[in-house]
Amino acid sequence: MEHNGYKVREKGKSIVVEGVGDFNPVHIFECGQCFRWVRQDDGSYTGVAAGRAVNVSFLNEKLIIQNSTKEDFADFWHNYFDLGRDYSKIKAMLSKDDIMRKAIEFGWGIRLLRQDIWETLISFIISANNRIPMIMKTVAAISKVYGTRIEFDGKDYYSFPSAESLRDSEIEQLEVCRGGFRCKYILQTAKAVAGGFVDLSKLGAMSTPDARDSLMKLPGVGPKVADCVLLFSGTKHDVFPTDVWIKRVMEELYFKREASMKEIQDFAAGYFGSLAGIAQQYLFYYARENKIGSN
Repeated sequence: MEHNGYKVREKGKSIVVEGVGDFNPVHIFECGQCFRWVRQDDGSYTGVAAGRAVNVSFLNEKLIIQNSTKEDFADFWHNYFDLGRDYSKIKAMLSKDDIMRKAIEFGWGIRLLRQDIWETLISFIISANNRIPMIMKTVAAISKVYGTRIEFDGKDYYSFPSAESLRDSEIEQLEVCRGGFRCKYILQTAKAVAGGFVDLSKLGAMSTPDARDSLMKLPGVGPKVADCVLLFSGTKHDVFPTDVWIKRVMEELYFKREASMKEIQDFAAGYFGSLAGIAQQYLFYYARENKIGSN
């Protein structure tokens, strides 16, 4: 079976997708965009997305997804892994200077996942002033308490719960998930989304500033979290999520002086344009792994 130029075949309970370029599971799953994928001893990653538990590995331009079918690939995984986008072309367009060339060379296999926007919203509310291992633990705990059990490879996994499932929770029950002060934001946001106060499905049709403003009506959502939600759900790619650390990175790499958040946002919009979010991920991963801006 061909799907958008990829050759897809079933092998037992797995699918093998041939001809996949610009793809490195380490870069994709460990660049800070997602929290449900866990590296296994053999270098593969097991994760949960849209109620599916799968194992993903990659070798010689072959993407292997265990516990999947051709139909699953066509209906879900092709879009989830953003395989319809030509990242070679994007990398050529973003290679504007030595800094970007180095960042792209370092994180050459990054693809921006198109994650469920509700799950992304709660995950990035949890991410505020938090470290990735703790974010992963809290997201996993919320899924275990409120989600649906999925069995895969002899183990139990859990889907991420809906806004309706979380809305009816008590704050004490949610606190067992160790979200700390963020628990009240999670609960209030679940009530707001379940009640239709913010319609997440309409954000894609809005302008980027309007979509950001709409998300920022929700408790626990500031500009950086809003931009992360828009970017990592695949809703908008022209945002440039900026926190204090990214500010330092941009000052060190580009400005060579102190710069305001607005200056950095304006620079990213002008310099990277509609690809600003993808540029941010190459820069973020490169800077984090090479300890740039951490002094």
